[in-house]
Amino acid sequence: MTRILIADDDRSIAELISDALTDEGYVTEIVGDGEEALRRITADPDYSLIILDVMMPKTDGLEVCRRVRERVNCPIIFVSAKNRTIDTLLGLGMGADDYVAKPFVLDELVARVKAHIRREQRSSPVSESNVIRCGQIEIHRDTYSAYKAGRKIPVSAREFQLLQYMMENEGKVLSRDQIFEAVWGTDYGDPGTVAVNIKNLRDKIDAEGKYIKTVWGVGYKFTPVE
Repeated sequence: MTRILIADDDRSIAELISDALTDEGYVTEIVGDGEEALRRITADPDYSLIILDVMMPKTDGLEVCRRVRERVNCPIIFVSAKNRTIDTLLGLGMGADDYVAKPFVLDELVARVKAHIRREQRSSPVSESNVIRCGQIEIHRDTYSAYKAGRKIPVSAREFQLLQYMMENEGKVLSRDQIFEAVWGTDYGDPGTVAVNIKNLRDKIDAEGKYIKTVWGVGYKFTPVE
């Protein structure tokens, strides 16, 4: 069952989104503020996707995302009238996967939701080996878990997919567009998202700059360090 949580204090917009997604066969739940969103996710984090309005009463969408990102692996999409670049970067930096500015075209939002869910389904582990190791970094594909020197590192689903793709292509220089197409797909989004998620990964697993290398003018590569 594909369950989607919609958190928006504007009930009419939330119901509009819910109706459109229900028509596509998804099961939706609506909450009107950030605290209720946190309660729902804490009680049952098994959502397929979460849609968060940035400006909500009690607790805003950015704070909700920050507090649940390590608890849920599903994609998170921000929907908000605040469409300035800084808001987008803040949201993506906290682990969101996409950002749609109000007023939006409903069909576009639905298309992005479907694209994210398709991407999650395609990225389910199919390899006979669920573990990849490069130097001190180790990932477990069946549990979306990442470790450094035996210590578990909290990463979002998108960060995990990015790390997995780079480790699977260890030593290869990958362009930003290559990474974006492989990890996010070509159905939606902005390739600039790659740089934000690369920064997040570096902050979490590679503060010393040993593993994830920038190849200026070309892209990035993952280099194992023993």
